[in-house]
Amino acid sequence: MIRKKSDSTLMRRQPQQKRSQERVEKILQAAAEVFVEVGYEAATTHMIAAKAETAIGSLYQFFPDKLAIFHALETRHMEQVTKINIQMMQSADKQKPLSEFIERMVNTYAEYFENPMSRVVYIQYFVAPDLFQLFDETFNEQLVTQFAVFFRQWNPDLAVEKSELLAETVHICYNSLLLNALRQNANQRPARYAEIKALLVAYLTPHTQQSAKQVMKVMMCPHCHSSRLSKNGHRHGKQRYLCKDCGKQFLERTG
Repeated sequence: MIRKKSDSTLMRRQPQQKRSQERVEKILQAAAEVFVEVGYEAATTHMIAAKAETAIGSLYQFFPDKLAIFHALETRHMEQVTKINIQMMQSADKQKPLSEFIERMVNTYAEYFENPMSRVVYIQYFVAPDLFQLFDETFNEQLVTQFAVFFRQWNPDLAVEKSELLAETVHICYNSLLLNALRQNANQRPARYAEIKALLVAYLTPHTQQSAKQVMKVMMCPHCHSSRLSKNGHRHGKQRYLCKDCGKQFLERTG
């Protein structure tokens, strides 16, 4: 459940003009950098204003305190994460190996977290989760449920309970390893990302592959093993196929 925002954690006003929007953007960017440099607890609105090269009065026009600034960063992060997850799941080609999806997922988030504003919000959740208004256990449970459904779409034979266990395990392991990667310097992160991919592929592939029953339904040429076939009449009551690659014909077999 998303907790209700108090007046002290809301922006005082939304920027309407381009100049005001640019100022708010600079404040948010500066806040993220200050939070990274000194930590949220030690950060002050004066430090943020100085980093943004704006007057403290200009900052207070939009934000009553640093918590309101942090919640603005959190809101933006929530919107982006939700958008990324929806796009990745909807565009996933389930006819291709799951490893391709994992590769794209890890790379997408690696690029996303290059932005300090995204990175500081994510790391802060593991340091002080009580600061957050949007990200909580309910959000995590919803995410696990989404991935469980996603895994069952990849393999319809996967039991609901098993898919939920897989999704929960992936969620916990991925976040732990991603947090570790983001705490490294930029040169060390690629190696960490490669290990995340290898781990997820090895863990998930056996559970998301088609079952033997499904695989048998995929007709292949017995001569060249191509699946590019066309039906070519019947013989002895059985379907006859023509291979588009080797040009040979064969009858449908059972068993």
